[in-house]
Amino acid sequence: MTEGGTPALRGSRSGSDFRQSARKPARSAPKLYTPEEQRRRDTTPWTLVQGLLAPFQFVVFLVSLTLVLRCLATGQGTFAADVSVIAKTLTLYTIMVTGSIWEKVVFGKWLFAPAFFWEDVVSMLVIALHTAYLVMLLGKVGTVEARMLVALAGYLTYVVNAAQFLLKLRAARLQAQSEAQSKALQGTFAGAAA
Repeated sequence: MTEGGTPALRGSRSGSDFRQSARKPARSAPKLYTPEEQRRRDTTPWTLVQGLLAPFQFVVFLVSLTLVLRCLATGQGTFAADVSVIAKTLTLYTIMVTGSIWEKVVFGKWLFAPAFFWEDVVSMLVIALHTAYLVMLLGKVGTVEARMLVALAGYLTYVVNAAQFLLKLRAARLQAQSEAQSKALQGTFAGAAA
């Protein structure tokens, strides 16, 4: 530190600064669901629908990815690859429609609820790429290779989006565990005080 109290080096802290920050409570992550949103999430049948469609879509993705890569590598199997991408796209549209219904029931918004804003943003990119594939296929736009590369771009963004949702699912589970532990501790303290 210099005489005037200005840190001699940017970012340096005095010992008292560390003691003060040590006394501050750790900032917890924002809650994903309010208690009312959690109740709605747990009681709506749309949660089960999403829970069934997500792994189904992943299986369709794996099969289609294999067929698209085979088509690109060998130049064969274009029809099978096209059918598989159509199946993946229709599955995606279905999960997006049911997901927006779920979001409306749980958060009161069809899309872009704060808790799932970035997941929805990336989902829109996934939909745009899958739709571009369909436009290329049905409009006979571009080459087979270009169309398959658009499918791969859609699949890459789908993987990113799926990872976002898996992280959100993990956050929800951690929130539920934390709340359960807090309630258990409160019950322990209440029992000890009585």
